Formats: sequence, structure tokens, C-alpha cells
Amino acid sequence: MGSVENIKKAFSLRTKVIELDKRIRVGAVSYLNTRPLIYGVKRSPLMERIELIEEYPSRIAAMLLNDEIDVGLVPVAVIPKMKEHFIVTDYCIGTEREVASVAIFSEVPMEKIEKIILDYQSRTSVNLAKVLLREYWKKEVLFEEAGEDFMQQIGGTTAAVVIGDRALQQAHLSDYVYDLGIAWHAFTGLPFMFAGWIANKQLDDAFIKAFNIANGYGIQHLDEVLAGTHFKEYDLRTYYTKNISYALTDAKRKGLELFLKYL
Repeated sequence: MGSVENIKKAFSLRTKVIELDKRIRVGAVSYLNTRPLIYGVKRSPLMERIELIEEYPSRIAAMLLNDEIDVGLVPVAVIPKMKEHFIVTDYCIGTEREVASVAIFSEVPMEKIEKIILDYQSRTSVNLAKVLLREYWKKEVLFEEAGEDFMQQIGGTTAAVVIGDRALQQAHLSDYVYDLGIAWHAFTGLPFMFAGWIANKQLDDAFIKAFNIANGYGIQHLDEVLAGTHFKEYDLRTYYTKNISYALTDAKRKGLELFLKYL
């Protein structure tokens, strides 16, 4: 039975038909690490009842703050800026240790870095870098907001925080790679949650249940996701099973709580 039929069967067995007066606006990040989560969503009956928007993380966060979407897979650093927030689903973008796609890239060791350019596509990762530099590496640097071609400026004593698919590519180019997932775990002993499905309003329970099932489908059927996903710079099976940790566990919630306190 094909993947679409499997998803429809899962919905028919485990959920009721959702009647909505209007489409729920859903924002998702257009990175490789989100594909297992949105794979099932895109192939589920939910697509008849949602408006799916894909953008980079900081843009999705801004849309959630401006009520342009109802729920989004957004950087957790946006939470303190929200009037109210609701974390939905049992899934997130997190890591137990090495995340691979969020790092400080440099041509010199940490002690020689003088300036760090901050990826414009990020909210959580640039704040995590600031926390770790202050609390873990005990280092002061000059921070600079990035332009679109900022990775070309990495050199000498200038480093950069790079996230997502571009970070997996940059790892082949930089002499020094400081993985922020590894650094956070070394500092706190906890996993880290970069992004979660966060709503700015209370959503219908039936929708949340169906949305949770749809998110879980791709995690449970990674072979299907991998069959349609190609990326030569990094082994995606390793990425999806060793680097990215999708389950929203109690330990990740503790890590999130600690991170928000540092913010």
C-alpha cells in the first residue's frame, strides 16, 4: 500500500472528520530537518483544511507574532515575545548532542575569534550562540547582523553562526566548526529544542490530534521521506536519526525552560 493510502488509513482509524469554518494557517520551515514532520501533513486530509506556508525560521516566527499564521514550526526564542503560546504535538526540532546544522564556523580557534556574524534566518540559534559565548566559552566578541552573502565574509578572525542546510554545506569549507548542540549539552547536560509547533491561540482538539498523527507519519516512515529527498553534502539518514531528535521529551522541555531563563 502506498504512503498516501497509509496516511489516509491512519486518519480514518484514529481521528474524526474535522469540520472547520476556515482554514487554519500553518507555517513551516523550509529546511531539510523539517521534511520528516511535514511529509505526512502534506499527504494527509488536513491539506484540505489548512493553508501551509513555508519560509525560513525567523520569517515564520514574525508571522506568528503578527497573527499572520495560527500555528508554526517556529524558533523557541520567540516564546517570550508572545502574549500567550501553546506548544502542540509530540514533536519538535531538537538534538541530544551533535545537531550538525547549527554551528559557529571559523577559520581560527575560538580564542582568536573577534567578530561573529549572526545568520539572518535564525532567532533561537543566534541567541543560543550568545548564551554559550557568555556562559560557556566566557568570551566577548563583536556581533554583526548578517546580509544574504554573509558566509563569504567568514575568514581571519571573523566567524559566523550558520544554520540549516547551508550549515551542512559550510562544514566542508571551514577549518573550525563549533556545533551548538554539542556545546549546549557540555554546558548543561541537557538536550536542546530549537523549534516546536507553537500556536498563538487555542486550537481545536480534533485538529491537534490529527496534526500530531500527520507529523508522526514521516518520523515512523523515514524510508519514504529519504526516497524523495536528496542532498549530496551530508548523509540524511544519519541526520534524521542521529543528529535531529524529533520527540518532544521531558528532558527537552527542561532544556527549553533553562534556555528561556538565560534569555
